[in-house]
Formats: sequence, structure tokens, C-alpha cells
Amino acid sequence: MPKSKLHDIAELGQSLWIDNISRSMITSGKLKSLIDQGLRGQTSNPTIFKQAISQSSDYDAKIRQLAEMGKSTFEIYDELTIKDVQDAADQFRGVYENTKGLDGYVSLEINPKLGNELDAQLKEGMRLWQKLNRPNVMIKVPATKNGLGVVEGLISQGINVNVTLIFSAEQYGQVVWAYLDGLKHLAKSGGDLSRVRSVASVFVSRLDTNIDKKLDEKKVSTALKGRAAVSNCEIIYHKFQKAFSGDEFKSLKLGGANVQRVLWASTGTKDPQYSDIKYITELIAADTVNTVPDKTLEAVLDHGIAKVAMPGDVAGAQTTIEQLRHLGIDVGMVCNQLLDDGLAAFEKSFEELTACIEEKRSRLLVK
Repeated sequence: MPKSKLHDIAELGQSLWIDNISRSMITSGKLKSLIDQGLRGQTSNPTIFKQAISQSSDYDAKIRQLAEMGKSTFEIYDELTIKDVQDAADQFRGVYENTKGLDGYVSLEINPKLGNELDAQLKEGMRLWQKLNRPNVMIKVPATKNGLGVVEGLISQGINVNVTLIFSAEQYGQVVWAYLDGLKHLAKSGGDLSRVRSVASVFVSRLDTNIDKKLDEKKVSTALKGRAAVSNCEIIYHKFQKAFSGDEFKSLKLGGANVQRVLWASTGTKDPQYSDIKYITELIAADTVNTVPDKTLEAVLDHGIAKVAMPGDVAGAQTTIEQLRHLGIDVGMVCNQLLDDGLAAFEKSFEELTACIEEKRSRLLVK
């Protein structure tokens, strides 16, 4: 197959993953086709699984089979999601091997209902890792206060982690320390640092959506619209470069440790006034991942531009954040609110998903 824009971007150091998963995507050949075109990984979350299971009959036969075996609603959810992630990971195994473990990962999130329980999250993350039984999967953990402890704990056990729902530069810095501390514990126990991979998932477009609305309400400085999210990312990428070129990481690197790549998430363009590949074109950088929804991936394949965008003008990015602060818009406070909103949204999606499975379970058992 000829080179695609995904291959061109990969040569610049950025891997494109898809932010979607479903049974039909795996069985129809669509996922394999995208892999052939240069797709390098896949992410999922409770909202994605809710859509996949509730909006199709693809899972009904398996739900009925599991229900007839006496499985609970959660056990059915667990079996369905584990199976999808395992099968997708198997299709990405070639990417994993060809990139020597850099890419080819599929992510599965810990039950969001456990978000306030560190020990329960850690135990669940370890259970999922063992049940998935694939080297090219990642356990998704939200970057909350408790979540940081889970990240450190899982990394210390040699488990790949996708740290999700990162919004602020301050939050990102805490994620890096959790990763490094986990590596230190793993090194002390004689673990193989080279086998552990992690990404730090920074959510992008939601920041512009929120701040653009605030600017509209204030009826000021339209020149700042559409600039907050990428400026925030520029600052975070600068922190990434400093963290993984500093002394703290150098000794771990000598022991075989890998950098924790930044992953740009929520990169579908929500405002039609902006380019449909805005959050791809403006975020291309070495040692990063961009996980995109289907529509954005199609746009990249069609008219993507492979050109390094970062590092750029970090001083200019900081100025943008300061200008917003002078207008009464505190980006840090907005990020904190977006984190709370994201956690609530995933918990709600999980509740709706389990309710859907319960409804199907009851209905299919009657037939």
C-alpha cells in the first residue's frame, strides 16, 4: 500500500491513533485497513463503549450467551470490553513488533465508579492487565489525586499506563512525577524498565470550546479565540522536553526506561469556523501521539499536512495565557472545571452503558 499522510506524520515523530472501538470495526476489516494506512494505536473510554454497545445489535448474541450463563451486568460489560480490546490488540500486534514496542497499543479504562478509591483502582488495573494478557495494551487511569497514586503503582508493577483527562500544565507535571516514581520503584525491585510504556493524554479542543464561549460572553479580544488550547499544549510540550532531558530521567534512561510520550486527546474540531485538522496540524511534534475520532482521521488521510509545529513559540503561548488572565479568564481554573466535567461525563456514560446492558440482558433472556 502506498504511503499515506499518517506515514508522513509518523516520520516526523508523531503517531496517529484512533479514538474509537467497536465490534464491527474489528470484524469488518475496517481496523485492519486503517492499520495498513498507517494507524498506530487505539483508545477507548466508557462513552465510546456506550455508543458501540447501545447503538447496535453486534453484541446481543454474546450478551444473551453470558446472561444464560448467569453472568451479572458488570461481568457481561467486562467480557465484552475485554474481548474487543484483546482482538484489536491482536490486529495491532504487527505494529507493536515493527516499532519495537513504541506503538500498537489499545487502551482500556478502569471502571470510573472507582475514581475515589485508590486501592480499588489499583487492584482493578492489575486485574484488567492480567485478564487482557497482551503486551500491547494500556490501562487508562484518570489524572486525579488518587489516580496519580494508581499510575505510580501500576508502573511500579511493569504495567503500561495511559494517563487520561489531563488538562492543565500543573496537572501534567504531577503525572510526570508519578511516572518517574513508578519507574524508580520498578528499578529497585529489579524490573525491566525497557518493557514499560506510558502516554500522558492531554485533552485539547474542550479548552478552546470553553474559553471561546467566555470570550464571546465578554465581547472582547476575538484575536484570542482558538488560541488557548494550542498555547496550553505548547507549554505542556515544553515541560515534557525539560522533564525527559533532565537529570531525574537520565539515570532511569540508562537503565532502559522510555519517555512517557504526550498524547493529544479530544482533537476533533468542534467549531466549524476552524480547520477540521486544526488540532492535528498545530500539534505535530516529536515523541507525541495524537488520538483522533473517525471523522478527523478521514480528514487527515484526505488533506493532512505533515509539518513539524512544535516546539514553537512557548513565550508567545505563555503571553496568550496571561492575556486571558487579564481578561478575567483563568486557564488553570477552567482546566480544573473541565477535569471535573470529564470525570462526571465518563461516570454517567458508564452508568448508561451498564443500564443498557442490563436492559438487553433482561430482554434477551426472555426470548
